[in-house]
Amino acid sequence: MNYTLNQLQIFLRVVKTESVTKAAEELHLTQPAVSIQLRNFQEQFDIPLTEVVGRKIFITDFGREIAEAAEAIINQVNAINNKSLAFKGQIWGKLKLSVVSTGKYVMPFFLSEFIQKNTGVDLVMDVTNKLKVIESMENNEVDFALVSVLPAKLNIEKIDLLQNKLYLVGNAKSKSITERKGKNLFEDLPLILREKGSATRHTMEAFVEKKGISIYKKMELTSNEAVKQAVIAGLGYSVMPLIGIKNELQNNELKIIPVSGLPIKTMWSLIWLKGKKLSPVALAYLNHLRSNKQKIMAQNFHWYEEY
Repeated sequence: MNYTLNQLQIFLRVVKTESVTKAAEELHLTQPAVSIQLRNFQEQFDIPLTEVVGRKIFITDFGREIAEAAEAIINQVNAINNKSLAFKGQIWGKLKLSVVSTGKYVMPFFLSEFIQKNTGVDLVMDVTNKLKVIESMENNEVDFALVSVLPAKLNIEKIDLLQNKLYLVGNAKSKSITERKGKNLFEDLPLILREKGSATRHTMEAFVEKKGISIYKKMELTSNEAVKQAVIAGLGYSVMPLIGIKNELQNNELKIIPVSGLPIKTMWSLIWLKGKKLSPVALAYLNHLRSNKQKIMAQNFHWYEEY
């Protein structure tokens, strides 16, 4: 037997996804590279690890037993590496976060220095919509979550990171719109919305309801990036977080439409369950944030105050 840790990791991912294609995507490898390593691993056994029926791959009983052994080996290797780091006084372990989709423009800046200094920390960050973020927190699946609207039904603790500003945005090439009251303006514009369950949609609907605004025409899209591209293409207007449109504003692809009552201001907050016993990694990260938050904001978000 002459298998490598890389082959064990690839085989485990194939077993978990039951797909060479999905395994390649998750491992950030090409499909041929995964197929070659899987074949090389199989050649070391006389009994098949997998079977292909039609175009679908199936894991044999023997293959699942090998997968269990492979997982145990990898866990032991990780334990050795972690003990080595701990002996040298370094932090090690997983830091698990769930982040609302627009938070991908915020969270990396508050993680970068911590991850660079602590090479033994494995970051697991899920970027999704607000409903799934809250669900992962309710199920205690993550250490922290980044939200712009605090969950009403969860008992949480938080640290505020950055103000969230939402403006009405249009294509920079569209005809200039004279500033007027929000209600009249919205009734004249085709509006592009995020999907139900997103924090941006929730905030926008609360604003529309409070102002008693009737929407003339609307389109629904399922990501902030899709909304942004639709606005750039001239399909309509949208209320969007400033944090996600920096480059487009500076490149004159988008422009902010002045409206009474905007921007809507909320807060990007990192939250965790009240009473949760934080892991050493999570606690170290929280302490890092408390000590470095102002420096991180000054270094990365100084442009934010221009709007």
